[in-house]
Amino acid sequence: MAGKFEISKSKNGKFLFNLKAGNGQVILTSQMYESKTDATQGIESCKTNAAVDERFVRAESTSGQPYFSLKAANGQVIGRSEMYSSEASRENGIASVKSNAPGAPTNDLTGA
Repeated sequence: MAGKFEISKSKNGKFLFNLKAGNGQVILTSQMYESKTDATQGIESCKTNAAVDERFVRAESTSGQPYFSLKAANGQVIGRSEMYSSEASRENGIASVKSNAPGAPTNDLTGA
């Protein structure tokens, strides 16, 4: 099963998207957007930038857990991963974004 994007609306009225792998696990969560149109543009940016390894920022949390961010060409963060237990797991997460994002369909869960 292929990956997919899901757009949802938060309790504060803002929009966000998740990129899910084929197994349903969230591999990237976006920032909050003011409008659904902005979130949709974020998905398109994710699809484009996922192909560029340099756009993935590999980092560690203050507690030492590896994670990554995906940035656009202008340096703005598009989305962040979950915390991983190892650097190898983080690399698998990046590989999953690279393989799932470019052709992933979008499911609109906002009801709007």
